[in-house]
Amino acid sequence: MKSIGAAKFKEQCLALLDSLEPEGLVITKHGKPVATLKPYANSCASLIGSMKGKIKMHDDALSTGSKWKALD
Repeated sequence: MKSIGAAKFKEQCLALLDSLEPEGLVITKHGKPVATLKPYANSCASLIGSMKGKIKMHDDALSTGSKWKALD
C-alpha cells in the first residue's frame, strides 16, 4: 500500500481521490501512519436497475420474429 504525507495529501486531495487504487492509501504525519484511505466498495446490488430508462425496445423481447402454426 502506498503512503503519502498529510501536507502533500492536502495539496493533491482531489487528484488522489480520482486515481485511488483498490488497495488504498496510507496518510502519514511525521512518518507515522494516521489514516487509511480506501475506495468505497460498490456492491453488485447497486447495478440492478441502473440502466432503467436508458434502453429502448422496439419489438417484443420474447418473440423470435417468426410466425408459426402449432399442430392441433
